[in-house]
Amino acid sequence: MKKLGSDVFRRIAHVRALRRWTRAAEIAATADLPYLRAQRNRARQLRHRLNELIHVADDRLALPLIGSNAFRRPPGTDWSWRPQLWRGPLPVPGMSSVQSKSMLGDEVTLFHDCERSELTLRQLRNRRESDLAPYGVRMDVFKFDGSFLSLVVDLPHAAVDGLRRKHLLRLDVIVEMESPLEIFARLNIKHGPNTEQVVRELPLNEEEIMVEFDLAYTNLNEKRVERAWVDLIFEGPEMNQVVLRDLTFCRYPRAEL
Repeated sequence: MKKLGSDVFRRIAHVRALRRWTRAAEIAATADLPYLRAQRNRARQLRHRLNELIHVADDRLALPLIGSNAFRRPPGTDWSWRPQLWRGPLPVPGMSSVQSKSMLGDEVTLFHDCERSELTLRQLRNRRESDLAPYGVRMDVFKFDGSFLSLVVDLPHAAVDGLRRKHLLRLDVIVEMESPLEIFARLNIKHGPNTEQVVRELPLNEEEIMVEFDLAYTNLNEKRVERAWVDLIFEGPEMNQVVLRDLTFCRYPRAEL
């Protein structure tokens, strides 16, 4: 009952405020200048707060919902993950003249060997009907005088907990490019003093951009697995814009032969 009464009072207050500002707008053409100046100041203060509220509300209510971890998982998946960069807003959404080893969030790091960086990174909100990830990341590359450019995604401990050579690790990506380029994905698994590496080229000409890393063809020491990360390596990135709309990982056992 108390909540119902509060809702009624809020609606009444809103109707009264709306009527008052409607009346102020109607008489603005003939109002005295000192009165009009005061009303304008109040209206500007109100407009600033309303714009803030509308901006936050539009972002939170837009689809896909912030924090969404919805994506397709193969049968038998025992671990899956979408990094925070594609899942929720970052405190610092972007940077320019990005230096090597700069991090966007806690899980993604940019590496390059340019003498002068002309790269930008920015998190953006996905709003397309087909998008499942709430956010994407855009990378703009202008002049590029380096020999390599990569985004490194650190996998959480859950990715290697119980990892076996019978596992397949799957990477799915939704990517847009201004100009064609090659992108390679390299899985790195540190076990003891050694690091296993498996490289796959992303099939950018196919509708479903997906690669699988089959651990059966590695020398993985299952008892000494410490951590894993994936490098996304961009070949010939100069004067290009690359948008990674989504990036997800799944782990599942290989089908028995």
